[in-house]
Amino acid sequence: MRRLACLMVFLLAACTGLPPGVTPVTGFQAERYLGTWYEIARLDHSFERGMSRVTAEYSRRDDGGIGVLNRGYVDADKAWKQAAGKAYFVEGPDTGYLKVSFFGPFYGAYGIFELDRQDYRYAMVSGPDTSYLWLLARSPTLDAATRDRLVARAATLGFDTSRLIFVEHGAAP
Repeated sequence: MRRLACLMVFLLAACTGLPPGVTPVTGFQAERYLGTWYEIARLDHSFERGMSRVTAEYSRRDDGGIGVLNRGYVDADKAWKQAAGKAYFVEGPDTGYLKVSFFGPFYGAYGIFELDRQDYRYAMVSGPDTSYLWLLARSPTLDAATRDRLVARAATLGFDTSRLIFVEHGAAP
């Protein structure tokens, strides 16, 4: 029984850890991060497969955490899908490192490792390993120079950027 408990603690910690070399931003200001972000690019995972027009809406929770509402259009179904979650700071509110949950007591890492500190107009986010990567922006598009610089940075950290999906944000159906 003790081994099982140790294994569970290890697995849960592994899910909220960040990949080697990925360091969350410091001087983070949650109030400036709140609001709507558009997914510009992502690495593929089943929970977002086939989605376009993906957004994330962040809001302050009464318990001090951050509310998360992810929304995307499933092209094959011609329908919107959304998931509500909650996030809490791992190292403190001035570090862009949170644990996020969409499924009860299970949390995954949400590490903001690149951020436009002046205007909070773009961010790059990692999950617990290099198979999770999101490039977010405050608008549905991001200028090519910024996008290319961010993708190159992610590649230097071990993310397989050749597999990035660039998200379509055409007119809503």
